[in-house]
Amino acid sequence: MADDGKIVMAGALDGVRVLDFTSVMAGPFATRMLADLGADVIKVESLEGDQVRARPPKRDGHSAYFGNLNAGKQSIACNLKSPEIIALMKQLVATCDVLVENFRPGVMARFGLDFATLAAINPRLIYCSISGYGQTGPKALFPAYAPVIHAASGFDMVNLRYQDGADRPATSGIFIADVLGGTHAFGAIQAALYQRERTGQGQHIDLSMLEAMVGMLVFETQEAQFPGDARRPLYTPLKTNDGFIMVAPTSPRNFEQLSDAVGHPEWRDDPRFLTNADRNANWATLLALTEAWTIERSAAEAEAILSRHGVPCARYREIGELLDDPQLAARGAFAQVHDGAGTFKVPNPPFRMSGSRVEARDHVARLGEDGATVLAGLGLSAEVVAALRASGDLG
Repeated sequence: MADDGKIVMAGALDGVRVLDFTSVMAGPFATRMLADLGADVIKVESLEGDQVRARPPKRDGHSAYFGNLNAGKQSIACNLKSPEIIALMKQLVATCDVLVENFRPGVMARFGLDFATLAAINPRLIYCSISGYGQTGPKALFPAYAPVIHAASGFDMVNLRYQDGADRPATSGIFIADVLGGTHAFGAIQAALYQRERTGQGQHIDLSMLEAMVGMLVFETQEAQFPGDARRPLYTPLKTNDGFIMVAPTSPRNFEQLSDAVGHPEWRDDPRFLTNADRNANWATLLALTEAWTIERSAAEAEAILSRHGVPCARYREIGELLDDPQLAARGAFAQVHDGAGTFKVPNPPFRMSGSRVEARDHVARLGEDGATVLAGLGLSAEVVAALRASGDLG
């Protein structure tokens, strides 16, 4: 029961223990979702800490960016080049259900923490490796961050082809490959845990961010194999007198609703728009005619009128507007968490479960904050922990 007297449901992953060797974004995104479902996640950091701890936005030395990705986890900071620390990590593995890492392929093996070694210690271990290109293949060892994978996957060139008049791929700071790769890793771990319930055996999950991005390009993968058809309709932002709005009249019913909303019911009898094929062939014209209506109105007014008629639409919003959005508030889409600098909002997972608690846990660990507790769970005395710290192997 929570402090406010409300009954708190159990998490679907309560009792699942995760050893988290990930940093930056793709891996931490996956393990935070595990923590959001109740898993006990132990984040293993270098003595310097996950580099995102130093990234803005920061308040009083605490990174909200880091907190967003790592809420609900414990932290142990250590030197993975130390034989004593590696021996302790192997003891921890024996107590864990899941291990997640996103080093470049081969690094965990050099630490002596590869899947084959750890599976011999704990045959039930689910071991998930997240990397840019996967653990095998000619580019497996190539360094890769999300923007590199966006370029390598075809995503950026597809998007360029959709931008009339653009002469280079778009600049972006949104790390789609990281979030998508982390989400797929989260799903694969659940499937492996379910299979383990039937077989008693763990397994290795090899997650490729490149393949996650290619898998997202559903239409484009098929178009590349079977080119030649007319360009498919594209969804163009329409101008309003104070911003932009997206209007997507994709079905015959949506088109009828649009023609009513903008006061042009005669469009239904226009030869250019009689059938779906006609509208697709004249899609740009239909949007241009619609924009002649939207540009005379504010985005909010256009959205209200179109929505009232059932037309799929949305005005373009700044991310700051979403923090107090009534729809997201009604869904409980954000959780309040706090670190040493105060409280801030982080997104919850985008799904709800009728019998399970699904939300970010309110804890952002300081670097190495939980090291003594974690090691005490292995039976180490305070004196041994102090000696590890004195030697510089434990933060």
